[in-house]
Amino acid sequence: MKKNYYLGIDVGTTGTKALIMDAAGKVKATDTSPHQLSIPKPSWSEQNPEQWWQATKRAIRSVIGSAGIDGKSIAAIGLSGQMHGLVCLDEKGKVLRPAIIWNDQRSAKEANLIEQTVGGKSALIKMAGNIAVTSFTLTKLLWVRRHEPEVYRKIRQILLPKDYVRFRLTGQYAGDVSDMSGTLMLNQQKRNWSEEIINKFDIDRRILPPVYESHEITGYITSRSARQTGLCTGTPVVAGAGDQPAGAVGLGIVKRGLVSAALGTSGVVFTHLDKYITDPTGRIQTFCSAVAGEYCMFGCILSAGGSLEWLSNVLKEQNFKSLDAQARQAREGCNGLFFLPYLTGERTPHLDPHARGSWVGITVQTTRADLIRSVMEGVAFAMNDAMMILRERGIKPGQIRLSGGGAKSTLWRKIQANVYGANCTTLQTEQGPAYGAAILAAVGAGQFNSVKQACDKIIKITNTTRPDAKTTRMYRRYYKQYHRLYPALKDEFPKIAKL
Repeated sequence: MKKNYYLGIDVGTTGTKALIMDAAGKVKATDTSPHQLSIPKPSWSEQNPEQWWQATKRAIRSVIGSAGIDGKSIAAIGLSGQMHGLVCLDEKGKVLRPAIIWNDQRSAKEANLIEQTVGGKSALIKMAGNIAVTSFTLTKLLWVRRHEPEVYRKIRQILLPKDYVRFRLTGQYAGDVSDMSGTLMLNQQKRNWSEEIINKFDIDRRILPPVYESHEITGYITSRSARQTGLCTGTPVVAGAGDQPAGAVGLGIVKRGLVSAALGTSGVVFTHLDKYITDPTGRIQTFCSAVAGEYCMFGCILSAGGSLEWLSNVLKEQNFKSLDAQARQAREGCNGLFFLPYLTGERTPHLDPHARGSWVGITVQTTRADLIRSVMEGVAFAMNDAMMILRERGIKPGQIRLSGGGAKSTLWRKIQANVYGANCTTLQTEQGPAYGAAILAAVGAGQFNSVKQACDKIIKITNTTRPDAKTTRMYRRYYKQYHRLYPALKDEFPKIAKL
């Protein structure tokens, strides 16, 4: 049987998505199987890795059936998933405790300890490319060592979420450079584990898996997993990438000058780098990219589409098209009304868990339409904070590719194009990290010579929104005012949080 299909698997926070792509990049079928989140204590966030595996099996079987193909026609498999999560395994490969996932906040003391131990933020950026935040895996590992020493003593392997699924599929321990960049233990320039960091924190090198480039084959489907999934024994599985780098591949962000702005619940601004660049203040993150030997830089705002969803709940207006239509009734700038979208604190560029959402500039003339549009503009201004950091680091966006729910709104696309002052495009296919994982699988199987060649052939632009010069000038004035609001309120936010 001809092997001309590729399977991408994305182990997300709320579910695992499977996607089948043909050799031309056309999506044949997708399926998502849900799994649950556990919050045993406030600010904790955990998941059972077995749920990922069960969801993966269901999604694979379902998507093969939906595509109307046989598992034997799948040439290769790529993996993606939520980044930073800590999976602890014993000597037999059994899970020792629930995985501590990316949005868990328990390890703030460990993050501070890391920076103190290495000599401050600047020293850590030189070693690992980033500052220490609670998301990163090393902070979680040190928390387990401090609070659960009996578990820590039994650890013989640690893995990231997608790499646990790889282990169940292939029996092999492995990871990729993009995902491992988010552990805070990788020397990104050498694209391997940082002996300096490992030694400083007395980490046993043997518990860390081998690291590969994203397109490289890391193992093959075992007979056991083949029986459980409907796949074919011996099918190669490539290293894959973390969800953000894999999603960038799916959008074709694999060359310098291309930037993506993804508006989902959170908002991510992502760019590709052909050389290693970091932000000396740690406001934005640098990781190895899914392109061999190259890098990426990205920032995240925590409440992007989530801000509009919150407002829709408050207004009891669940129809997004209706909200969009109402927002069109407001003029640009909303009569001087500004919205700070810090509903769950903020990550880029402020790294402030105490930040709070705010409206500034409400008057008796403020309308319902102003409130709605100001949220859309405020999110665009927050995303522009990350864009401005990229410009500071010498990245000049030649084109910004929009994705996520926010890209479906013509109005929000126009707002973004005018705020960023750049052409904003949307693509023929926008399937997220699972699509990028499938492209990486196709490269690993030899369908394409490189990730860049694959994206050149597969990714198609369908729509371009160009900025209006006059509106862009106006938004620049408004953005300067917006940019002054957080510093003015910063010292008040922690006081408000204690009320």
